[in-house]
Amino acid sequence: MKKANVLEYKGYTGTVEFSAEDNILFGKVIGIEGLISYEGESISALREDFETAIDDYLEMCSEKGIEPQKVYKGTFNVRISPELHRSLAVYAASHNMTLNSTVEQAIMNYVQ
Repeated sequence: MKKANVLEYKGYTGTVEFSAEDNILFGKVIGIEGLISYEGESISALREDFETAIDDYLEMCSEKGIEPQKVYKGTFNVRISPELHRSLAVYAASHNMTLNSTVEQAIMNYVQ
């Protein structure tokens, strides 16, 4: 599976997008509430603005005495069919695993 073009810095991930209309690269940090955006006319300028935006966010949090948002908590809800839920539960039980560890293993196998 091809990995999408993203930027990473201090545990934060940002998108890389292109506006043909404006002839500019831009992006936003994913995985947190709120909006941290950045832009640049080249990849190096985009990366620099991305890193500056993250540093500014972390500095603002420090100045206000608030905890920066965690990028990902490690929990999320997934809706699946009752049949698939049953199959997962049976598989997990027959392999002496929890449902959570079974789903985690399946997802890891898919994305790696």
